[in-house]
Amino acid sequence: MPKKITIAVDAMGGDHAPRMVVDGIAQARTLFPDTKFLIFGDEAALQPMLEVYPELRAASELFHTDSVVSSDDKPSQALRRGRQSSMGLAIQAVKDDQAHVAISAGNTGALMALAKFMLRTMPGIDRPALISPLPTLRGESVMLDLGANVECDSNNLVQFAIMGAAYVNTVLGLSKPSVALLNVGVEDLKGKDSIKAAADVLRSSPHLPLNFTGFVEGNDIATGAVDVIVTDGFTGNIALKTAEGTARLVTDLLGRAFRSTFMTKMGYFLAKHGLKSLKDHLDPNNHNGGVFLGLNGLVMKSHGSANSHGFASAVTSAIDMAQNDLIRLISENLQEIVLDDDAESVTVDARSEKASN
Repeated sequence: MPKKITIAVDAMGGDHAPRMVVDGIAQARTLFPDTKFLIFGDEAALQPMLEVYPELRAASELFHTDSVVSSDDKPSQALRRGRQSSMGLAIQAVKDDQAHVAISAGNTGALMALAKFMLRTMPGIDRPALISPLPTLRGESVMLDLGANVECDSNNLVQFAIMGAAYVNTVLGLSKPSVALLNVGVEDLKGKDSIKAAADVLRSSPHLPLNFTGFVEGNDIATGAVDVIVTDGFTGNIALKTAEGTARLVTDLLGRAFRSTFMTKMGYFLAKHGLKSLKDHLDPNNHNGGVFLGLNGLVMKSHGSANSHGFASAVTSAIDMAQNDLIRLISENLQEIVLDDDAESVTVDARSEKASN
């Protein structure tokens, strides 16, 4: 039987908080009625909103705090004075084993800083990474890192590949997902030394529960060529924002085109069901929810501009990860390799070698 999950919620983070947050968790609870919520924020603002949803109110605990991490706060400011904020207290609940996941639509840099400081990284992980699903022609793929680490070495990239595969296993249900490194070409000789070294490691670790396919280029992201795309945070963040901007460009241009003349308006009437399907597939709210992987606890980041539907989508993903024990799965997969930080190389774990003989 699925275990009952408790979600710690930063109710004050996000462009449309707290109304969006309360409406979102109410939507998510209709799919997972056994879920419990610990809600942190301004009690005077939140109490009337929760009263609209009696069943949610009965399944929630509300904790008041006047402190809020703003969208303008730097990570250093969040570390100095953010631990008693709605964001910091939600993360603290995970650290204290009072909640399985913390979720916030607030300041990404502050959330990353607080989560890393309070939860620390898992054994075998040098840096946490931000991962999120992306819409593709095949459905969904995931990419990491999306901005937590501007520069990464080969060890980081290998760790990201392992964590990304575990995420896909848990969230998308793929037992041995395809994994590739984002590069400037698919040929083995192309790319930075760190990317080529990471590729060598992944090729030489056959016991990992993933199918490493080599390199992909930027134009492969939207095709869904692989399930997991691995890159550094600088490149990943630019790729993500470019993809989101392109999606908005396509939908806006289509809207303008269909409104331009009487005939195109007639064409829209005939094609509106297909266009709605396209819009839904590209809508970031339907793919909302990035998670910081590699920490001793789960922290989910919702888009700051998410609506209630988008926040509900992030909550349901968080529940899936907690029920499937994503952190344990990552830890088990890390046992397949031994990272040598000094040499920036990886060797297959001795136990895996014995198993193959």
